[in-house]
Amino acid sequence: MIARIAENALQKISRPAPRFRGSLRAHKLGLARRTASTLVTPPSPDDAELVTLFDRPQTGQKKSPLSASGIFQHPQLTSPAAFSALADSTLVRAQLLTERILRARESRSELFKVIKNLDRLSDLLCGVIDLAELLRNAHPDAQWVDCATESYEKLCEFMNVLNTHVGLYEVLDTVLHDPEIVKSLSQEAYQTALIFWRDFEKSAIKLPPEQRERFVSLSSEILSVGHEFVTEASAPRPPVRIKPSELEGLKDQWIGARLQRQALFTQKGLLVYPGSHQAHMILRAAPNEEPRRKVYMAAHASSPEQIDRLERLLHARAQLSRLVGWDSYAGMTLNDKMAKTPENVNQFLGTFLDRTTLAARKALHTLSLRKQAHIKAIKLPIIQAWDRDYYCPPEPPSPPVPLPPLSLGRVFMGLSRLFKHLYGITLRPVDVASSEVWHSDVHKLEVVDEDRGIIGWIYADIFARSGKSCGAAHYTVRCSRRTDDDDEAGDLRIHGTDEFLRPSIEFEAAKRHRLRGEHGEFQLPLVVLLCDFVPPSVARGPTILEWHEVQTLFHEMGHAMHSMIGRTEYHNVAGTRCATDFVELPSILMEHFLNSPKVLSLFDTDGSSIINQTGNHHEDPCRFIDTHGNILLSVLDQIYHSPAVLEPGFDSTTALANLYNTRGLIPHAHGTSFQTQFGHLFGYGATYYSYLFDRAIASHVWRKIFSGDPLNRELGDKYKQEVLRYGGGKDPWLMLSALLDAPELEVGDAEAMREVGRWRMEDGVVPERH
Repeated sequence: MIARIAENALQKISRPAPRFRGSLRAHKLGLARRTASTLVTPPSPDDAELVTLFDRPQTGQKKSPLSASGIFQHPQLTSPAAFSALADSTLVRAQLLTERILRARESRSELFKVIKNLDRLSDLLCGVIDLAELLRNAHPDAQWVDCATESYEKLCEFMNVLNTHVGLYEVLDTVLHDPEIVKSLSQEAYQTALIFWRDFEKSAIKLPPEQRERFVSLSSEILSVGHEFVTEASAPRPPVRIKPSELEGLKDQWIGARLQRQALFTQKGLLVYPGSHQAHMILRAAPNEEPRRKVYMAAHASSPEQIDRLERLLHARAQLSRLVGWDSYAGMTLNDKMAKTPENVNQFLGTFLDRTTLAARKALHTLSLRKQAHIKAIKLPIIQAWDRDYYCPPEPPSPPVPLPPLSLGRVFMGLSRLFKHLYGITLRPVDVASSEVWHSDVHKLEVVDEDRGIIGWIYADIFARSGKSCGAAHYTVRCSRRTDDDDEAGDLRIHGTDEFLRPSIEFEAAKRHRLRGEHGEFQLPLVVLLCDFVPPSVARGPTILEWHEVQTLFHEMGHAMHSMIGRTEYHNVAGTRCATDFVELPSILMEHFLNSPKVLSLFDTDGSSIINQTGNHHEDPCRFIDTHGNILLSVLDQIYHSPAVLEPGFDSTTALANLYNTRGLIPHAHGTSFQTQFGHLFGYGATYYSYLFDRAIASHVWRKIFSGDPLNRELGDKYKQEVLRYGGGKDPWLMLSALLDAPELEVGDAEAMREVGRWRMEDGVVPERH
C-alpha cells in the first residue's frame, strides 16, 4: 500500500525538456451544439486582472488585509518550527489511524470503513510530504528547506515501515474477500482498494520474514544507487582539447573568430567542456567534422564507475522482481498500467517504429544529401551521431500563424477563456494573505466553475530567481477527497484529543470546503506551477514568452486542470494520480489546442488579426529522426528491465550498441555509452514509453474530437465527463473507448496497443531529444 502512497506523495509532473512524464459507452452528441456565438471573447474584469497580475506583478497583486496567515492559508504554518510540529503531530495521528485499521476485524462496521481509512492514511501522510517536497524545492529560506527535508524524510521512513506491514495487508485481504463489503463499494472505492492490494502484492508481503528483509534491502539499494546514478548522469564531463585550425569556417563568423582567439591564446588549443555553450556551437556550426566528433565523444563517454552504477541498479531491480514472483522488473511495473505487460509495450513500440521509420529514413536521406554537398563526396556519406546538429540547424518551435508578441498575462487570459469555452471554468486572480506564499513573485488563482463556484486553487511561481530550480513542473500539493464521512472520532477514541495532535487536526480542518449545489464536504485540490520565465521589469516591460514557453505553460496547465476537474472522493485516484502511461494525455492534448487559430484568437481582445492570417509553418525533417530516436530509447528501457539483465555476461553498452546498429538510423559511436546519462532510467524505469504513448493518444483525440471545433462546449463537456473527472478512478481504456466511441479499445489488449501505435502524431508537439 505504502508503495502507492510514496509514489503519489512524491508526484511532481514535469514536461521533458523540448530538446531531448460514467458509463462504458460514450453518449451520442445531440443536434443542438453549445458553441460560442463569436470567436472573440469580450473582455471581462477577470481578463484585465490576469493581464495586470502577470505583466505588472509589482503593482498587480495586493496583499490581503486579512490577519496574518501561514503557508497556503494554514494558520499554524508561520515558521519552520511550526512545520516540524505539524510533521510530528501528523506522524502520531497516522500511527493512531494505523492502529485503528489493524483492529478493524474486531467490528463489522469497522471493516466497512477500511478502504476509506486506508485512503485517509495515505492523504494524511501525503498532505505533509507533498507540501514538504514543494517547499524544499521552491522556498528561498534555508531554514524552511532544512525543516521540510527533515520532515519529508521522517514521514517517508514511517511509510517504509508500513510498506511491508503484514497486519494491514491481512485486514485488506479480509475486506476484499467479503462479498457483502465488496458489493457495497463504489467503482471508485473498489479501484482504490485494488491499488492498495496490488502494491502490497508487489512489496513481498506474502514472503517469509527473511525474504521480506531481502526485499527491503534491495529496495534500499535501488533507491541509493538510483540517486547516485541520477546525480552522476548530469555531472560535468572532462573537457576535450580543440585545435585552432579545427575551428576555421564556423557558420557564425563572430563566434568562430572568438573561439579561435581563445584557442590561440592557450597555444595548446581550446579546452571545451561537454554541455557548454562552446560545445553546442561547435556541434552546430563547425564545418570540420573532427572537432564535432571530439566534442560528441567526450560528451557521451562514461566512467567505469557510472556504468557499474547503472548495471547494479538494473540488476537489483531484476532481483527484486524475481523475489516477488515476476520474471522481470518491467513485468512487475507494468501490471497496473495501461500497457499491462512488456509484450504489449513492445507491440506498441514495434508498430510505432515501423510507422516512423519511413519518414525518418527520408529525413536522414536529406541530411546525407546536405553532407554530400558540403564535403563534395561522390557517394552519399553516412550520417554519424556528431553530424545531426550540424546538418539540422536548430529551428525554434513556431506558432501555426504569425502572432504579435505574447505577454505572459495575455497567455493566462487566453487559457482562462479557453477553459470557459470548454468546461465553464475560469481563472480568477485573488489577493494573498501575509505569509501565504514563500516569495513575493508567487501569485494565486482561484479556479471557478460556473455552477459550483470555487473548485480549487493554483499558485503560480513562474519567474526565474536565484537559487530556484530550472524547468517547469506541476506539484500536486493537495488532492481532492471527500471529508464529511471521515469519522475522525474513531481514530482518537483511545488517545483522546491530546494538545500534541492539534497542529495536524487544524491542518486538516483548513482544507475542507462545501461546493455549491453538491452534497457533502470536500478537500479541494491545490496545485503549484513552477516555471523559470524571465520576470517583467520597468526597463523590459512585461514578460514576452517564446513559443516553446507558451507550449510549456499550456502543458503544465493541462496537468493543473486534470487535478481540478478530477475531483474524486478518494485521494489515491484524484486528478493526476492515475496510471503513469495515462497521466500525460491531458497535458499533451492542451498543447494541441495551440495549433488552432480559433484558440489563438483568445489571446487578444480582437482576434481578427490572428484568425484571418494564414500560417507559414514548415515541417522540420529532423523531427522524425528525433521521434525515431525516442522510440529506440523506449525500446532500450524495456531491454534494460527485461529478464536479459540477469543473464550471464549482460553488458548495458553492448545492448545499447546492438539496438542502434540493428534498428537505428545512425550507427552507434564505438567508445560511447550514452545510457549512463539517461537519467529517466531511474524515475521512469520500464515506463519511458509513456510519453510517446500519450503523445499518440493525444494527437488522435485532438484530430477526432477537437480539431474541427476546438471551442465547442459540448465536446469539452464530453472530454470532461468521460476522462478528466475520473482521475485514476476508472480504467483508462474504458475512458478512452467512451471518449472516442471505440468499444474495440475497452479490453486494452495487445491489439489495442498496436492500434495506438498506428495513430499518427500531429505536428506542433515537440519530441524529446537526447
